[in-house]
Amino acid sequence: MTVSETARRSAAPGRDFNRLWLATATSQAGSTIAYGALPLVAVLVLDSSTFQVSLLAALSGFAAAAAGIRLGPWIEYRHKRPTMIGADLIRFTAMLSIPAAGLADRLTYPHLCVVGVLAATCELAFTAASGAHLKALVAPEARLTATSRLETTFWTTFTAGPPIGGALVSVAGPTLTVLVDALTYLLSALGIRSIRTPEPQPPTRKPQHWLAEVTAGWRYILARRDLRSLFLNAALFGSGVIATSPLQLVLTLRVLGMEPWMYGVAMGVPCLGGILGAMCAPRLTNRLGERAVLLGSGVARTLWTIPIAFTPTGPVGFAWFTAANFGLILCAGVFNPTFAAYRMRETADDHMSRVQAAWSITMKVAQPVGVLAAGALAAATSPRTAIAVAGGVLLLSSALLPWRRTVTKTPTCE
Repeated sequence: MTVSETARRSAAPGRDFNRLWLATATSQAGSTIAYGALPLVAVLVLDSSTFQVSLLAALSGFAAAAAGIRLGPWIEYRHKRPTMIGADLIRFTAMLSIPAAGLADRLTYPHLCVVGVLAATCELAFTAASGAHLKALVAPEARLTATSRLETTFWTTFTAGPPIGGALVSVAGPTLTVLVDALTYLLSALGIRSIRTPEPQPPTRKPQHWLAEVTAGWRYILARRDLRSLFLNAALFGSGVIATSPLQLVLTLRVLGMEPWMYGVAMGVPCLGGILGAMCAPRLTNRLGERAVLLGSGVARTLWTIPIAFTPTGPVGFAWFTAANFGLILCAGVFNPTFAAYRMRETADDHMSRVQAAWSITMKVAQPVGVLAAGALAAATSPRTAIAVAGGVLLLSSALLPWRRTVTKTPTCE
């Protein structure tokens, strides 16, 4: 075996990662196929009001964030694989209850709310456990390859899933479409169960005040300059991008007069940029270095939102809008796996789950705040103005990237 072949094999995540990858892909495929299924069930089956549909989404997110405060420490001191399997099985049971209740003509709005809260909470628990599990499963030199593959899978399923889901809703209805999502969680649990590599022992729990324990993830992040910078950048960038999502819908359909299918294409094609970016991330990092890619793609992804605010009408506007979103998602596709591998390396093993939980909770709170603020601004001015302001906020978020080199590591926060 040549030296280059040996290097390539050492950088391969391994068979057990492939099992995890397949399980993740299966679950993500089901989730994207059933994307928006709960609101569709609320509207088409239960005839819920606009406020009830909004409340369903808000309740799920905020309840999951509240539960996650205690979940992070609880997960940290336990084996991660059983937690991931348990989260999948709970989601399978919760989602399965919807078509079962529908067939029995017993489906209610409170039932949907309970399912939404359970699904969102289990998603947060799964995410908190999976980061620590991935770090233990994959060797350091293969982590960028692993995160790149996971990011590629995300954008692939996000590209193909919603159109397939739309077709299924048209043919089978939203209630039965949820069944597809439920079955993928079961398949994901079986896939994770097939992983053979023994898990390392979880860290030993140290006596400490409950408040110190639940805030350990945030304190760990804030005590490290690079992680702190990336954390604040992620909160500002994430809330800014999510804030423009409903405004782009209004801009294209009401202001620009695009047909719904044109909006679907204009939002679907750019997802191919995410696939391309994630595939290129390891090569770019090997050639340019991790820091250059992290900073370069981190800045580049902020440049595309302001042009969206100035999208003209007609075919040129359709191409303009599609190209701007393609550029944003392409750069995000490069940034995300590079950042995930960096955060994994810079976080101590005994803080992985709490850091991941703290990160997820903060994003779940920051993003709805961004949506509400942008919506209020759009109502007072116009969608174009609100998108332009959000684009300015995204540009400012680049200043929060870790421009100064730091020496790691500082003492752990217990």
